[in-house]
Amino acid sequence: MSGVWVFKNGVIRLVENPPAGSGKVLVYEPTGEVISSYSSLERILTGLGWERYYDDPDLLQFHKSSSIDLISVPKDFSKLKSVHMYDIVVKIPNKFRVRDMN
Repeated sequence: MSGVWVFKNGVIRLVENPPAGSGKVLVYEPTGEVISSYSSLERILTGLGWERYYDDPDLLQFHKSSSIDLISVPKDFSKLKSVHMYDIVVKIPNKFRVRDMN
C-alpha cells in the first residue's frame, strides 16, 4: 500500500498517489473528497461544466465556455504542485480548497 493517510472529521483513510513533496492536498469541498488522481479531478471539473482541451501533450487543460479561464496542470500527477492547486481554487471559488496533508 502506498499513499498518505488523511484524518478528517473523525475518519482516517488512505489517499493513494498524492502529489509528491508538496505537503498539500486539493479538496473538493462539497463532498470533502481529496483529489488523488487526474481521473477524479477531471470527473469533478466535467460535472462543473469544464471541458478538456487536448492542444498540449505535456499538460492537462480545462476550459469553461462561460469564462476566459484555462486550468493547466502537468500531465504527470506526481508533478502537481501547490501553485497548480491554488490556481484551481482561484478559478473555481467555493468548490475547492488546498489543505495541509496532516
